[in-house]
Amino acid sequence: MLQRFGSYLLDLVFPPRCVNCMRSGQWFCDSCAQRVRPAPSRQVCQRCGIELPGDVEGLGAPCPGCRDALGCVGVAALHEGPLQPAIHALKYDGRLELAPILTRYLRALIAAAPWPAILRRVDGIVPVPLHRDRLLERGYNQAALLATGLTVGSCTPVLESAIERFRATKSQVGLTALERADNVVGKFKANPRLVTGRRLLLVDDVFTTGATMRECAVALRRAGAIAVYGLALARPAKR
Repeated sequence: MLQRFGSYLLDLVFPPRCVNCMRSGQWFCDSCAQRVRPAPSRQVCQRCGIELPGDVEGLGAPCPGCRDALGCVGVAALHEGPLQPAIHALKYDGRLELAPILTRYLRALIAAAPWPAILRRVDGIVPVPLHRDRLLERGYNQAALLATGLTVGSCTPVLESAIERFRATKSQVGLTALERADNVVGKFKANPRLVTGRRLLLVDDVFTTGATMRECAVALRRAGAIAVYGLALARPAKR
């Protein structure tokens, strides 16, 4: 909360500057926004990262050896270039103004097939949760901000209380795929009252190996969710 208040005071003194190129006037200027690259036209297993046959842009599916609780996953863009500092600024620097700007990439993704058909079946949008200590420290959940932006003009509810990260985990940054999986396994608990009988869409900022989103899906399915899909703003260019 203090970080957010501090950002507000700074905005009164200093005008907005692009978080990537420092051009004044916007937090993410039009020039940098246009340089964001969509996720390439390929399918990638959301568990092990192996490339699958197919040419559906930004859409993944579990490979035969990795089928689990998480259904198809859509990724809007590559976590590189101007988008990388923009996500960092939203996530760690309290630049909440970036949330609606970055949500545009997610909205562009779900406007294309097969997402309209999938979203018509979705009963709720679930942001990947932070542990309560990290949420208290940061003051907000960036995944929840993105999820809320997706619901503009929609009746689909954002279910922030549908799942909690009841055990703290260390940062996933720098961990191998196996270490990431071990770091989050068994750390999430879903609320059956909110998820039973529902088809849910998980939303996160960055999708690297899929370990976090997959564990959330496992918890949601165990609590009674019928199906769980995933949507992420970005993924690494190389996996």
